Amino acid sequence: MGSALASRLYEAGLAGHLAPLPPEPVETGFGGRLCRQEDIESHWLRHWCGQIGFIPMYHRKVWEDCYALQALHERGMMAPGRRGLGFAVGAEWLPSFLAARGAEILATDIDANDLRARNWIETDQHGGRVETIFKPGLIDLDTFNERVSMRAVDMNTIPEDLHGGFDFLWSICSLEHCGSIRQGLDFVVESMKCLRPGGVAVHTTEFNMSPTGPTLEEGVTVLFQRHHIEELGTRLAQAGHRMLPMDYDTGTGILDQFVDLPPYPGNDSPLAIPEAPHLRLSIQGLVSTSIGFIIEKGR
Repeated sequence: MGSALASRLYEAGLAGHLAPLPPEPVETGFGGRLCRQEDIESHWLRHWCGQIGFIPMYHRKVWEDCYALQALHERGMMAPGRRGLGFAVGAEWLPSFLAARGAEILATDIDANDLRARNWIETDQHGGRVETIFKPGLIDLDTFNERVSMRAVDMNTIPEDLHGGFDFLWSICSLEHCGSIRQGLDFVVESMKCLRPGGVAVHTTEFNMSPTGPTLEEGVTVLFQRHHIEELGTRLAQAGHRMLPMDYDTGTGILDQFVDLPPYPGNDSPLAIPEAPHLRLSIQGLVSTSIGFIIEKGR
């Protein structure tokens, strides 16, 4: 039923699958928020899909990349002279995309010799090689090599020589893999040291939509809840930073009510329409989605 509903919406052009993609970005002014159907059908998301070469489909991974791009665009970070730091970049398109717009990028991922990297390497999602993050449809190789550098970095132990050197940083669905809820929150706070005064951090991660009750506290993937994000905001404020206001609205679209169950067929590529909508999913029986939040470093 979920697949049939999504197909009808695609055919109607609501997600821009058949409609022309907006050529110009718009200012939204949003802060933190949950992935929801109305965003997939929005002008801002369809614009970035057109720029990066994605189909604006009902998939939270498309939402995560576009959310980060919109946040960085609104803060003037897509420009020559800006310096950005990406954590656990895997096979992301963002390093190539941002470098094509003039930014100097340090793309990091866990050391390939670390046992924790094995699964990411086997699924070709490890970001330690040029061929993984260089996207020829976005940037030529010479420009990429000039503006993008790579380095092995453990998110749980950020090297001090990275402190204070960047205008912006990001992580896409990564901090839930730090080992525990506590380690993920600690990473966000510690990573702020890498920014210059006035810099901006953008993160997306896994979010347990139940505000109370059990969650995944430790392991390969953890699930944050609202009180964890609120705690993070308090910690950041105490350190002199500002998390932008959070919008926890879960959405009213019919696909906001659909929960994808494992296995998730057709979700291995952002360029192919999946069999089912994938805005909500079940992780060990817990209904989850993606959450994004933006932090401004205190001056």
